[in-house]
Amino acid sequence: MVRDELKVFTGNAHPKLAADICSYLDAPVGKADVFEFSNENIFVRFLENIRERDVFLVQPIVSPVNKNLMELLIMIDAAKRASAGRITAVVPYYGYGRTDKKDQPRVPITARLVADLITVAGADRLLTVDLHAGQIQGFFNIPVDELTALPLITKFFEEKRLENLVVVATDVGIAKKSRDMAERLDVPLAIIEKRRVGNKDAAQSLNVIGDVRGKTVITFDDEIDTGGSLVSAVSALREMGAQDIYSSCTHPVFSGNATERLASSTIKELVVTDTLPVPDWKRNGKVTILSMAPLVGEAIRRIHCGESVGALFEQRPKNA
Repeated sequence: MVRDELKVFTGNAHPKLAADICSYLDAPVGKADVFEFSNENIFVRFLENIRERDVFLVQPIVSPVNKNLMELLIMIDAAKRASAGRITAVVPYYGYGRTDKKDQPRVPITARLVADLITVAGADRLLTVDLHAGQIQGFFNIPVDELTALPLITKFFEEKRLENLVVVATDVGIAKKSRDMAERLDVPLAIIEKRRVGNKDAAQSLNVIGDVRGKTVITFDDEIDTGGSLVSAVSALREMGAQDIYSSCTHPVFSGNATERLASSTIKELVVTDTLPVPDWKRNGKVTILSMAPLVGEAIRRIHCGESVGALFEQRPKNA
């Protein structure tokens, strides 16, 4: 099978990220029509030849979630029917990823359903960033490359040269990645124990495990949705005597009144990536956005050339 030519296309979810990825690759964004008819049916047509090409479809599953998911599925189907050589779904943010297990009676595992939809539509592999739960990789019967924004965010804080620092995991589920950040920065780790209240977007912070008194804190999480959990965590850290508080996450969902809630909090700076589009009105003066385009672009290049993607994240020696 000949896949000499790499082609990158995008739907309407995050065209700027696709353009930035293509800028890194020194290649144009592929030409395609992706739009919605007046009856809400989605139409896709590739406007250039993709027969036997290595096709990458950039489409995070972001708001409006169901529309952008359908765009992705229809793009995959259109590429398959146009005889693409290989189809890689590039999904920087995997929507429905938080519904990854049956934690109550009579509920779905929607993250698995989305995996089945992507696979059945005809994708040959998935490229994504910081899944909410590692087991989602196992929901796929196709290869999955999961990138992480952790080194990018860590480097940002390294360059700030903050002193008397501690990294705080905002809950037990994110503790492993937070520990990785703490090890890269060579600082201690603390963990906030919290309990989610029902199916609502609310959580009650219970306890801070570790010493944060008088320290500069960096919190890390995979995503910030309504901001309620983070603001609750910040309040708990303040009560335990933390000084300056910086927060970070990979995916800035910022739904509901998250923007106002975060703006009124005592967070000094909120560092996120552009796996989702963040319009200017959501940045509120505290939000710093780091570009994932070079990392995703390099992963695409390596997939296309048959090189290792995992080598991008080999831990560097300390003090290197």
